[in-house]
Amino acid sequence: MLPYMRDIYGNASGVHLFSREAMSAIDRSRRDIASLLNCFQSEIFFTSGGTESDNWAIRGVAQSLRHKGNHIITTQFEHPAVLAVCKYLSTVGYDVTYIGVSNEGYVSVDDIEKAIRPETILVSVMYANNEIGTIQPIRQIADVCHKNNVLFHTDAVQAIGSENIDVRELDVDLLSASAHKFYGPKGVGFLYVKQGTPLGNYLFGGMQESGKRAGTLNSPGIVGMVEALKLCRDEQKESGERIKDLCDKFIGKMLRALPICQINGGNNRLKGTINLCFTGVKNEALLTLLDMNGIAASGGSACSAGSLEPSHVLLAIGKTPEEARSSIRFSFGKYNTAEEIDYAAQVIIDAVCRLSPDSDLIKYSSSEGDRI
Repeated sequence: MLPYMRDIYGNASGVHLFSREAMSAIDRSRRDIASLLNCFQSEIFFTSGGTESDNWAIRGVAQSLRHKGNHIITTQFEHPAVLAVCKYLSTVGYDVTYIGVSNEGYVSVDDIEKAIRPETILVSVMYANNEIGTIQPIRQIADVCHKNNVLFHTDAVQAIGSENIDVRELDVDLLSASAHKFYGPKGVGFLYVKQGTPLGNYLFGGMQESGKRAGTLNSPGIVGMVEALKLCRDEQKESGERIKDLCDKFIGKMLRALPICQINGGNNRLKGTINLCFTGVKNEALLTLLDMNGIAASGGSACSAGSLEPSHVLLAIGKTPEEARSSIRFSFGKYNTAEEIDYAAQVIIDAVCRLSPDSDLIKYSSSEGDRI
């Protein structure tokens, strides 16, 4: 990214040498992303990240297909970037159906098909949930949508860095992505839009992104995003297996040491995402102790940070508000080490024992952190 901050600093939309160099890098980046996703470069639109991509996909289709219908289908445990825009659309004449999910965190294809009506114009279902990591049957949902002449959007923000995504194979019409989820810079992302998909403009004022999203392009961010995605793809198999091993090791330690610990969601999930409930332990207090010991975790989506409400994702899969407030999401990445897992597990076990109202029932080995 540095050359595009320091030397090739021109506005990519200009006509002089500095601009042409920047635009050349952006064109190259668009071509590279298209190659990685197996699509045409004209189907890739650069954005400021996942939230914008989700908003544009849903509002853009709603705007373009208002003449056909006003019904949108999504799920109860989508990211706030999807739920908030659907809530907004419901105030301006659109009807939104929120499909429930199973206790393990999976969407039923049959439920989606049953919800489709003649006026349905779009279905939006996330590829993998950002809090519990469960992976959804995206291709099957796409088949049902297209059989009923309905467009399908998937928020793939959480998945694109760890899953080998091929948009032709998935047969989706729109797909959202954000660079920071695969070790790229923050504040940049993209939206895949299948050729021929009607999509209204998101920003007005210039001819950038085929005239659909005005505004100066973030050259350094776009270049950095593409490089990060290339590296992720190159390292995906090896890195994914290692991350899964670390996550499995961590889960094993938690379940052996803490009888009050349980996994939220099913087993078909992203390799590095796990959500654990520590029954009776307030996650706010636990997160504070972890932070004091250098361990970064969360009670839900970063976009909901500061909210006192229990996670809508955990409520959607049938957890009580008390269980949701006792749950924490842990994420593992390629830079984590086995030593860090051992350290984090011991700190978490000590903290849970300290905070649990049933701490006198929890016994564990001081040497291994395992239940005895």
